[in-house]
Amino acid sequence: MHAVIRTGGKQYRVTPGDIFEVEKLDGNVGDVLSLTDVLLVSDGDEVKIGQPIVDGATVTAKITGQHRGEKILVFRYRPKKRIRVRRGHRQYLTRLEIQSIEA
Repeated sequence: MHAVIRTGGKQYRVTPGDIFEVEKLDGNVGDVLSLTDVLLVSDGDEVKIGQPIVDGATVTAKITGQHRGEKILVFRYRPKKRIRVRRGHRQYLTRLEIQSIEA
């Protein structure tokens, strides 16, 4: 069984037991979240596609970590104008472990 969920403006294909990182969600390590923004649920041969979400479908996930991602550098410049701007960014991330999918 797998599902497609939407969180943080991105879509993820998940199955029970998956561990992945999403943009920061509120909660502490060990908390259990119920994600209701489910776009698709597939159970072998039966597929339910939402318009835009599947009614009554939820994905239960446990927060296993709250941390920051790797630093990326953003460099902008304008040629021949002596304008150089270098900035860094580190995104806050939440690590989730999918426990169950209910259709």
